[in-house]
Amino acid sequence: MAYKITDACINCGACEPECPVEAISENDNARIIDADKCIDCGACANACPTDAIIEG
Repeated sequence: MAYKITDACINCGACEPECPVEAISENDNARIIDADKCIDCGACANACPTDAIIEG
């Protein structure tokens, strides 16, 4: 199951360069994860300073 970004996201961008498949992008002043591209590696969640990224 792909990771997702919750409302706790502060749009800092720390997660985006950590994604090996470029599944994260910016949309409406927040980051989103493309579930079709996500490989469930968790690199983004580990990089998030606000714990806004969860398995989902």
